[in-house]
Amino acid sequence: MEQETKAERFKRVAERRVNNILNNIRLLANCSNSRSYTWTDQQLNQIWNIIDRELKSAKESFKNTKKKKFRLKS
Repeated sequence: MEQETKAERFKRVAERRVNNILNNIRLLANCSNSRSYTWTDQQLNQIWNIIDRELKSAKESFKNTKKKKFRLKS
């Protein structure tokens, strides 16, 4: 039995998760049908703000993969 590499595992897991996210965004877009739903600007702002915040946080987590070492200040 061949063991999966970290790169292979990343590709497998990331593809599935990205496809899930894209599907959920498309489902959210279905809520824009004004014949079926009503919403306020405040509700939309809350939705887009949290999505923007989480996306920014996810991007940052890929940039900060190096662990900083603790050092006492003199």
